[in-house]
Amino acid sequence: MKKSNLGRHKARRFSLQAIYQWQMSGTSVKEIHTQFLIEKNNNTTFDKAYFEQLLTGVVAHQAELDELLIPFMTREIKAVDPIERAVLRLAAYELVYCLEVPYKVVINEALDLSKTFGTEEGHKFVNGVLDKLAQQVRSVEIKALSSHE
Repeated sequence: MKKSNLGRHKARRFSLQAIYQWQMSGTSVKEIHTQFLIEKNNNTTFDKAYFEQLLTGVVAHQAELDELLIPFMTREIKAVDPIERAVLRLAAYELVYCLEVPYKVVINEALDLSKTFGTEEGHKFVNGVLDKLAQQVRSVEIKALSSHE
């Protein structure tokens, strides 16, 4: 993995943990942001700007992201495991707002996070939902890739 990709990978990992903390505790984003940047990860190299973008973006757009995800889910969003919910929100944010990141990278990173932190079979649920969401929000990118293969 390239150094820049590793920095983003770590940013996603920390963002997931921060989003999970926000969902579970209701702690302010500012407090969580400070905790992750200063207290927890001041000696770790990662893309801090991307971490901040993901954390603040997911929280700011949470209702919109949930609305995009709900049609592709087999259960209420509140019934989804909290880690998988955080992964879905994080990946949905990237699919909608981080168009420079290829959709396959977004989904692969989400699956990696889901396998690492989520339930044993949670990655399958996450994959199904994100694959359908990507078809909707990244249709131009997917069609362009299909025509080149």
